[in-house]
Amino acid sequence: MNQDRPIRKTTIYDLAELAGTSASAVSAVLNGNWKKRRISSQLAEKITRLAEEQGYAINMQASLLRREKSKIIGMIVPKYDNRYFGSIVETFETKARERGLFPIITCTRRDPELEVEAARTMLSYQVEWLVSTGATDPDRISDICGAAGVGSLNLDLPGTKAPSIISDNFTGARELTRRILVNSERKLGAARPLLFIGGRGGDHNTAERVRGFRAAHADIGVAIDERHILTCGYAPEKAEMSLQALAMAEREMPSGMFVNSTISLEGVMRWIKRSGHYVNHAPVIGCFDWDPFAALLGDEIEMVRQDVQGMLSAVFEVIDHGAKGASLIEIPPIFVDSDNALINDPTA
Repeated sequence: MNQDRPIRKTTIYDLAELAGTSASAVSAVLNGNWKKRRISSQLAEKITRLAEEQGYAINMQASLLRREKSKIIGMIVPKYDNRYFGSIVETFETKARERGLFPIITCTRRDPELEVEAARTMLSYQVEWLVSTGATDPDRISDICGAAGVGSLNLDLPGTKAPSIISDNFTGARELTRRILVNSERKLGAARPLLFIGGRGGDHNTAERVRGFRAAHADIGVAIDERHILTCGYAPEKAEMSLQALAMAEREMPSGMFVNSTISLEGVMRWIKRSGHYVNHAPVIGCFDWDPFAALLGDEIEMVRQDVQGMLSAVFEVIDHGAKGASLIEIPPIFVDSDNALINDPTA
């Protein structure tokens, strides 16, 4: 066998033969137009898998580098259900247009397959950069972008194969917990251990916030009951069910709570109102998120506002000037008092 003989590149016709379909169907799938052609998702997945196995995706997407720049920049976001992600999208659009870029944004519902489909479709539109916000599998998206010669960034949740810009979750959670404990001591006469509720235990942000929560308790020598760390997800209904289950298992509920998003806070407040467990005394609450209507929930609720402007400025700093490898950039959060006034971060 002649080792110097060049290996023949896989063609679109080869893929069509392997998939048992037409070359035009293969082209539609690889260009992200398969839904318009009413091609089944099963066939689209088969063609995509064969293209990746044969190395065709790399060959196809590399040709984009030889074309004129599109001036298109893409972003995927997991949800539109709170002010945080809405603010990210709005700020992203503004900063992209300031640079003469056209932003394309899509919601992927925390579904890894939707994330991949969105990434491939955006590549078919020749995006110059793709920003993955809160992606469940950011490294997979980075691999797809890397094969296409397209820059990728991670926002909100980090990855290991592209620059990541996130909030400083550990420091923010430690300071938020400290503030809740101070309020607990002032209102109840003692800094009593808090309940942590909300978020997904397996994601980086929640894990770092739990770590900060533990550290703040350890700072003042207060022990945590491990049953009171309820990483039940973000949905309001899950927060309600988790609190109800805890209330059924224990005679007395904790007097203070660290709530891991305004989405979870909705469920917490709903449960407090319905359950009657805090009729005589409202719990001391802090929330790692921000919404101006929180001021209506009562006095002295502590809130953390993630610095969206700072995070997006860091994103476009990388896009404008580049960054080394899979660097991690952590942006300090901003603390907000019960009147929604910004407070300087004493940890800075």
